[in-house]
Amino acid sequence: MIASCHCGHCQDDLCIHKVPIFSSLNQEELEEIASLISHREYKKGERILTDGEKSEAIVIIHEGSAKAFKYTTDGREQILYVFAEGDFFGEQNLLSDRTATYSVEALQPLKTCMLSKTQFQQLIIGHSDIAIKIITELGNRMARLENAMQGMGVRNVDNRVGGILLEFAAKYGSKVQEGTLIQLPLSREGIANYLGVARETVSRKLGQLESDGVIRSVNNKSILILNQEALGVLAGVN
Repeated sequence: MIASCHCGHCQDDLCIHKVPIFSSLNQEELEEIASLISHREYKKGERILTDGEKSEAIVIIHEGSAKAFKYTTDGREQILYVFAEGDFFGEQNLLSDRTATYSVEALQPLKTCMLSKTQFQQLIIGHSDIAIKIITELGNRMARLENAMQGMGVRNVDNRVGGILLEFAAKYGSKVQEGTLIQLPLSREGIANYLGVARETVSRKLGQLESDGVIRSVNNKSILILNQEALGVLAGVN
C-alpha cells in the first residue's frame, strides 16, 4: 500500500467531483473537504478491508475497482459487490459501532480517497444533504444485494448472466461504433463467484451469447455488446 498526505488539489483531479454524494456542494465546500482527504494506493490483489475488523475511515474509489466478498461455510468465495469509480465503503463503523461484514480487495491497481471517522461525522452533521445522499446510496446498495441473493434462488442462469453484463456495461462500458465495449472488472471465475454458479456455466453461457450474435469476446478482459436489447430480454428487464 502506498500512502500520501492530505492533498489540496483533490477537488480538481481526484475523488470529489466523481462522488455523487458530494454533488450538492459548492466549490468552497469541496475545497474544505479536499483538505481533509488522504490518499492511498493499492496493488492488484491487496486487501483494503477485512471481514470482522473496524473501519476507521470511509474509503472512496478514485480510480480502479475492488470487490466486496465473503467466504461461504464450505470455503468458497462469494462476491457480493463490485465497487467502481465514485463508490464508497467502510461506512459500517462510521455510522454505528459495527465491524465490517465483508472483505474488500483490489481487482486492479487502485487509488482511493479516505476520510477519517471523526471528519466524516463532522461532515454529515454540517451537511444534512450529504447524509441523505449517503442513506439513499446505502439503501440502493442493500436493495441490489437483496435482489442478487434472491435472484440466486429465483432467476435462472440466463437472467443472471444477462443482468451482470448489463451492470458491467453501465459501470465499465464505453460506446463504440458497433455497440458497447466493456472492460471486465472480473475474470470468468470471478463472474462465476459473483453469480454463484460454476465457471464452466459462465463460459458456456457467454459462448452461447456470442454464437447468437448478442456479444463478441474481444479478449479475456473485454466483451463487446452487439445487441443490448436482446441482452435486456435475457436479463428479464425488457
